[in-house]
Order: sequence, then structure tokens, then C-alpha cells
Amino acid sequence: MNNQIILGVLASGRGSDLQSIIDAIENGQIKTKIGVVLTDKPEAMALERARKAGIPAVCVDRKKCSTKEEFEQKLVEQLKKYNVGLVVLAGFMRILSPYFVNEFKNCILNIHPSLLPSFGGAHAHRDVLAYGVKVSGCTVHFVDEGMDSGPIIMQKAVPVLDDDTEETLSVRVLEQEHIIYPKVIELYLAGKIHVNGRHVTIDD
Repeated sequence: MNNQIILGVLASGRGSDLQSIIDAIENGQIKTKIGVVLTDKPEAMALERARKAGIPAVCVDRKKCSTKEEFEQKLVEQLKKYNVGLVVLAGFMRILSPYFVNEFKNCILNIHPSLLPSFGGAHAHRDVLAYGVKVSGCTVHFVDEGMDSGPIIMQKAVPVLDDDTEETLSVRVLEQEHIIYPKVIELYLAGKIHVNGRHVTIDD
């Protein structure tokens, strides 16, 4: 067990995945701490969730940065300030540049509300329903320079019901996100996740 890997969480909105990670730390499933929570929007509820848990919370407002490069440099500066070793994206709605990805190579996780590589992007539930598939779910993956394209670590399937709406499907998928994301972080910290190209293996 490596207790020296500190988490840094990036979020843009409500922060429900962040809350599941906070809860998993508090109940002892994840044996480390969150060094800092960063958002790109000052109104993000994730900031309040972090503060309630006693976690440093910082907004790096994208609108106040003249370039994407400046914005990402400020994110990296904050992550390094808090000695972050694993970056966790929790509803962070921005594609990261090669600069950022290379700063934390194979140390950035994301969770996406579909079974990748199908239905990447910002409107997964809408696209799932429009296409008429019978099964959706969520995917935890490493982040690379593409959009939702990094090596897949863990997935959980959720049936798509005939009367589903984006809202009802989202609720059921989110329930599974809150289970598998803390689990993947737990496995990562225990050194049980290995990447070889596009293939990820997990020790028993």
C-alpha cells in the first residue's frame, strides 16, 4: 500500500463523483487523502463539497485565462503545490492537452457515463438513447491526449429500459460510477493496475 500518492480532483459541476471518493476515504476504502480539489467554474458545487470535507478547494477560472495553455499551467501549478501524484477527473468537462497529460503520464483517471469506446463526448446519455442500444454503463479509463480515448481500466454495464429518459438512465449509471470509481482508485493506490499500450491488467 502506497500512502504517499496524494489525490488531486478536477471537477466542473455538482461533484457527486467527488463525494463518492470523499466518502470512500472517510470509510477507509481509499487509504490516502485528497490534496486539493480544482474547478474551472466558480459556481461549481464541487468546491463546497470539498470545503465541507476540509479539503483545499481552488477555482482556476477558465474565463479569466487568456489561453488554454495558461489555464492548464495554473492547474498543474496547483496540483504540484499540493504534491498530487494521481489526478482524478470527476465531471471535468474539458479535454486536456498533451502538455497536461505528459505532466502526469498514466497518472490521470477519468470516469465516463457510457461503455467506451461507444458514445464518448459530452452527451453520452442522449446519444445512447438516440441510437437505441440496449445496454449502457460507465467506464473508468486513463486519460490520454484524445477525448475519452485512453486505456480502459474498468467498466460496469447498466440496462437501457424502454421508457428511459436521459435523467432516469443517468441516475442508474451514476449509482455504478459511485461504486467503481473509488474501487479503481483503491486498486491504483495498491499498485494493482498495470498498463501495457492500450491494455490494462489488474492483479487479483
